Amino acid sequence: MRRRARGLTLAVAVASMAVTATSCAATSTSTNGVAPVPVVADPGAFVGHGSVGQAYITGTTPGRELVLVNAAGHQVASGTTDAYGSLVVRNLVPGPGYRFRTSVRGREIQTPPFPVLSLSDIPPQSFYADQHMHVGLNYITMRDGVKLAATLRLPYGESLKDGPFPTVIEDSGYAIAAPGDLLAHELDPQAGGNPALLPDSATAVGSVVAPLLGFATVSLQMRGTGCSGGAFGLFDLPTTADGYDAVEIVAAQPFVKGHRVGLVGISYSGISQLFVAGTRPPGLAAIAPMSVTDDLYSTGYPGGIFNDGFADSWIQQRVQDAEPAPQGGQPYARALIAAGDKQCLANQRLRLQTQNVDALLADNTHRTPSLFEVRSPSAWAAKIDVPVFLTGQFQDEQTGGQWPAVIAALRHDPDVFVTMQNGVHTDSLSPETLSRWIEFLHLFVADDLPSEPGITDYLAATLFKVTTGASAAPLPPLRFTTAPSVAVARQEFEGETPRIRVLFDNGGGSVPGALGTQWEADYSTWPPPTAVATTYDLGLGGMLTTVAGAPSTVAFRPDPSTRPATDLPAGASVGVALPPYDWTPLTPGAGLGFISAPLADDVVAIGPASLDVWLESSASDTDLQATVSDVLANGSEMFVQSGVLRASDRALDARLSTALSPVPTYLAADATPLPSGTWSLVRIPILPFAHAFRVGDRIRVTITAPGGDRPAWAFATYQTDGAVVDAVSLGGTHSSTLVLPIVPGLRPTDPPPRCPSLRGEPCRTYVPASNGG
Repeated sequence: MRRRARGLTLAVAVASMAVTATSCAATSTSTNGVAPVPVVADPGAFVGHGSVGQAYITGTTPGRELVLVNAAGHQVASGTTDAYGSLVVRNLVPGPGYRFRTSVRGREIQTPPFPVLSLSDIPPQSFYADQHMHVGLNYITMRDGVKLAATLRLPYGESLKDGPFPTVIEDSGYAIAAPGDLLAHELDPQAGGNPALLPDSATAVGSVVAPLLGFATVSLQMRGTGCSGGAFGLFDLPTTADGYDAVEIVAAQPFVKGHRVGLVGISYSGISQLFVAGTRPPGLAAIAPMSVTDDLYSTGYPGGIFNDGFADSWIQQRVQDAEPAPQGGQPYARALIAAGDKQCLANQRLRLQTQNVDALLADNTHRTPSLFEVRSPSAWAAKIDVPVFLTGQFQDEQTGGQWPAVIAALRHDPDVFVTMQNGVHTDSLSPETLSRWIEFLHLFVADDLPSEPGITDYLAATLFKVTTGASAAPLPPLRFTTAPSVAVARQEFEGETPRIRVLFDNGGGSVPGALGTQWEADYSTWPPPTAVATTYDLGLGGMLTTVAGAPSTVAFRPDPSTRPATDLPAGASVGVALPPYDWTPLTPGAGLGFISAPLADDVVAIGPASLDVWLESSASDTDLQATVSDVLANGSEMFVQSGVLRASDRALDARLSTALSPVPTYLAADATPLPSGTWSLVRIPILPFAHAFRVGDRIRVTITAPGGDRPAWAFATYQTDGAVVDAVSLGGTHSSTLVLPIVPGLRPTDPPPRCPSLRGEPCRTYVPASNGG
């Protein structure tokens, strides 16, 4: 049965949701050195276990030398048990008959044989149905015997006897299974219980919002974090298999309406949905991922350059989260262990076997398919066959603006609904997307008609004021509430909700920077089929024209030290209405600018773009950044989008690349130094965007060393100290060009937005580059 949440309760809850959507990066407390053994090892225990592509053992003597053999008795790995008496062996071929062997007092002993599993080794349905969940913290068993923490929250004011309920799962490595009540804490911090037991605010889409909308939520703690067992490996195969198992366990519960569940969440718990849905669990009804990324390599090594800003700090925080409690790890695990939770304590036994993500990245600076394919959201998205509601921002400062690549991977799924807009990471919870998200969950997960759950203009104003620091547009009313049946409502939703919904001028309303879009363009495919690859030539005097000029060259020194690493001061929030951006102009000689004449008509660009540079460098390699901006008639310059590339990674995947979208392979075998004294074509991919250049504006593109154009991304680029000279060819046979995705005939319906106002698009006073553009 469906319950309606009370408007005032939901409105007061918004503070939690707005801190909620905070960031991909949650915090934790770390510990130095090796923690004391949290469990007593049983010297007589010598039993091996198989996981998906892995083998593990626990409870043995610390420091024991082990050999792993396959069914033929051949050694495939060896290792030493850690201070907890545990060992994990990764990257194994699935199959039966594996054993751990060791020598005790000169006598060889071995474990009973066990299988190493594959994703297709799915337990019988009874394995899932025989597990029973209760309200609060549960420990559910995965196919490899590892137990994960999972907290069940019912709709507010309900009990199990009021079920069954439409149900969703939120899957994250943040402190998601912490059993505290985040809503109660927000309503009254003094009565909200132990703060250490509160779930991470970034997971409140499931822990607060969904229950207020009448959904039961299972908050699933990824393996190797919090109170979950197993060893953490960033989106490795056991973690993906866990998602399948959790869906089937939850779907089998009697409190689940229709025995099918949805997946929800933003950022970390948005990305995880693509992996889980790609395994196609039968109990999965639909997914609604927000603010995702397309590929871990593209986030960690954008343009082939290590992201030592957000990506690096996020990884370090995940490593801290995986440290063993009670000495380290997540606060709720420490608190529960202190209170006597023996299962949480036992689940720490594999924590010293956490995968060394730093070493993985250091050893794989180029794209290693065997490593990154299993960790690619896009690769898993290609296998999804359930309805998908996907939202994201072009200027996402955390997961990045390359996420629309996921859309191509979903092309075979008929029920995909994408909303994209300018903005920052948290803006997936914007008014225009939130109401559609609620409709989608009702129709495709709850199997009922959408109903107004007490969400009012007061709710929207409260929620988005906390998120943005300003008021916001009212939440659009829910549609299809009076449809004659759910089937009819679904048909109407599919007919009236475009596959690709492009929202424009988010933040450009009457209150600058307030969350809310002003107009939209709808399409059946991405990129829009009407977008035309329009070429602008880079010319002398910094001109950007549609006609190639006479052959010439221009040079600059790509010195990253001439600009700050990011465009937002440390500690400042990018989510407020008008963030204190420090988007600095180009330093003379350290970059090139090219600018068009004032536009005679509005020009709307939608999609990815490319800066095709004919380059000759005094170095064998050089890092480049291309930035597209909008120079307004009043002299303000508005950031639109940028892209970076290490020149040695210029080799393209011919199958995927187009005039608008160069796709480098990033394979080590394809990396090629720049030849001396010869022009080389370097196509810099500019991330997708949607922007309206108005009459009288001028389109500008700048070329610099990477850095200074993003709030959180920073780049471990070559530090040249101004010694490197990059020459760019203009006109003639080697004419460098900017290729933009222009949609003919499309015109904005709103007045030109102020600068600053658009979310995710900082402004500065236009200062011509030293070459005049």
